Amino acid sequence: MAFTASDICKVRACPTFAIFIPPVGVFLERGCNVDFLINILLTILGYIPGIIHALYIILKY
Repeated sequence: MAFTASDICKVRACPTFAIFIPPVGVFLERGCNVDFLINILLTILGYIPGIIHALYIILKY
């Protein structure tokens, strides 16, 4: 999948949510589904995996 300018805007538009509060960034991008629950679990288990997953979800969708 190609990296486009809209992907940059998505990450730059909500860096606070994607980096400081990863589950909120995932919730805003995908809603309350499995990705959101996975991100909550990853954030609880380790903050860095939660951030990586949030950025992955934001860039993927």
